[in-house]
Amino acid sequence: MKSGLRIEAFLEMMSAERGASDNTLASYRRDLEDAAEHLSAAPGGLAGAASADIRAYVAGIAARGFAPSSQARKLSALRQFFKFLYAEGLRQDDPTGTVDAPRRGRPLPKVMSEAETGRLLDRAAVEAADASLSPGSRLAAVRLHALVEVLYATGLRVSELVGLPAGVAARDDRFFTVRGKGAKDRMVPLSAKARAAMRAWMLERQAEPRLAGSPWLFPSTSESGHLPRQVFARDLKSLAARAGISAAKVSPHVLRHAFASHLLQNGADLRAVQQLLGHSDISTTQIYTHVLEERLVRLVNDHHPLAD
Repeated sequence: MKSGLRIEAFLEMMSAERGASDNTLASYRRDLEDAAEHLSAAPGGLAGAASADIRAYVAGIAARGFAPSSQARKLSALRQFFKFLYAEGLRQDDPTGTVDAPRRGRPLPKVMSEAETGRLLDRAAVEAADASLSPGSRLAAVRLHALVEVLYATGLRVSELVGLPAGVAARDDRFFTVRGKGAKDRMVPLSAKARAAMRAWMLERQAEPRLAGSPWLFPSTSESGHLPRQVFARDLKSLAARAGISAAKVSPHVLRHAFASHLLQNGADLRAVQQLLGHSDISTTQIYTHVLEERLVRLVNDHHPLAD
């Protein structure tokens, strides 16, 4: 049975026994026919390919410019195909068993520049200070200013931010304790600007009878009793648009990334940033190593006597 017929038999099995969709079958067909074309010179073609042939094919996929995700998909199709041949007794081995999957690089986090972050915070401050706003609009603007200042100053997760107790502002300390993932407590800093924005918000909040008695720093009529994270995310995108920044580029998580990246760019230690972010494992924080690498290159270029 030639490779083409075996591909057809495999696709028939996937349709009849696994209930694979038309799109899935079409994807398998494309990947297997591509492999059959490139392995046509191997003894027995695709169906008779050895492990070395499969490795060479996978390496060739990368050389053709396919992304690691596409390389992994093509190798997965081959694994399924040869598993079928082995189960049907059409091969005595699986040549993909010793072939390593391509490594997928971790995507870099979206990060705002210091200039963009400054524009966002400045816009929030201007709107919070606008005396022409209606009482409701002013309340929302002062709250949003406090939210963005505290988020950028602390790097909190958005769930931690919206769930802060009112006591954080009442103490007016330079640091406070937040309970993060796994019920673990950590200390986070508060800048002078963040404390000032929180004080302004507390004055507005205390003047509003429906908010004054809430145990939450950012009260709401939601089921949780505090501001929903989705509401803050929506308001943050609107603020970004008004600041001339693409709304698609901004989210609470992006501001958290900005906090970490800007600290590292300005000399902070990766372990210290790990603690501030509440990462239990340093490997999670290592998505920011590209920032450290850029800093080291800049250090060498600026200070090495033989640098260009």
